[in-house]
Amino acid sequence: MAASGTLSTFRLPPLPTIREIIKLFRLHAAKQLSQNFLLDLRLTDKIVRKAGNLTNAYVYEVGPGPGGITRSILNANVAELLVVEKDSRFIPGLQMLSDAAPGKLRIVHGDVLTFKIERAFPEILKRPWEDDPPNVHIIGNLPFSVSTPLIIKWLENVSCRDGPFVYGRTRMTLTFQKEVAERLTANTGSKQRSRLSIMAQYLCNVQHILTIPGQAFVPKPEVDVGVVHFTPLVRPRIEQPFKLVEKVVQNTFQFRRKYCYRGLGMLFPQIHRVESTGKLLELADVDPTLRPSQLSVSHFKSLCDVYRKMCDEDPHLFAYNFREELKQNKSKNQEKEDDKERNGL
Repeated sequence: MAASGTLSTFRLPPLPTIREIIKLFRLHAAKQLSQNFLLDLRLTDKIVRKAGNLTNAYVYEVGPGPGGITRSILNANVAELLVVEKDSRFIPGLQMLSDAAPGKLRIVHGDVLTFKIERAFPEILKRPWEDDPPNVHIIGNLPFSVSTPLIIKWLENVSCRDGPFVYGRTRMTLTFQKEVAERLTANTGSKQRSRLSIMAQYLCNVQHILTIPGQAFVPKPEVDVGVVHFTPLVRPRIEQPFKLVEKVVQNTFQFRRKYCYRGLGMLFPQIHRVESTGKLLELADVDPTLRPSQLSVSHFKSLCDVYRKMCDEDPHLFAYNFREELKQNKSKNQEKEDDKERNGL
């Protein structure tokens, strides 16, 4: 590894602009992959500055595309930049950057949803969870189609302290559709309050740090783009398994305009629904007439803790899925109708 003095003075040599790279390699954004390129290097520099001090850091960039943010990261004096790109059309342009920054840029042609980042960086970077975050960062201008499933996957990794979080409380700076960015950071009572708000905020300190107008991208998306910064918390605000929290939160928000008891009721089989929902809300000390958006993370903590006790008392409860029960009931009703028809009734 190069000495820190060398790192502190590194700048990329003059290179073709991102627009010229796009022309040179005949690149175009694939609509079906919801790709949008950010060509303005002043904006990519701003995103990277907002990620924090990257001097001597190890950075994992997801979805580098033609390499706009990649250039800004390389110019931020990082120790190493690892990029994972699924679309093979972008590899030659990224290789040009790698040649211009010897020993600094590692390119993996792969899928961020399956790539094993936990084996990518040196063991020495690992920090105890209670310590300051490690000198490892995730940065990315994500295609809109993968941004939500990817952040849910990474939040589960935060909960389990695996994946990118084997190094400690790895920080993330990621782009989303502005509306998704607003959901991730929405406060209790906000119109944008959603499942994503709770899932992100119970595990991380989440900040919407920048909004980029859609016209800065090529092709121009129909929406603006929000840049969101995540720092995992030392202690999650809800100390229950991720899948349990996810189930409670998902059920609550599926009837977001109704009172919260409506969605929470779907956690329980129909035969005991009214009684069990009443018990859950009473023991959690949650007003059944609050709307889902009015529930705080503390409310969800109480609900998850009580639901966990109920699942411990009834081993079949956690596996219950109201949609499966709905299907079975429809199937039984259909059988009854068929029997009636066969019997000429």
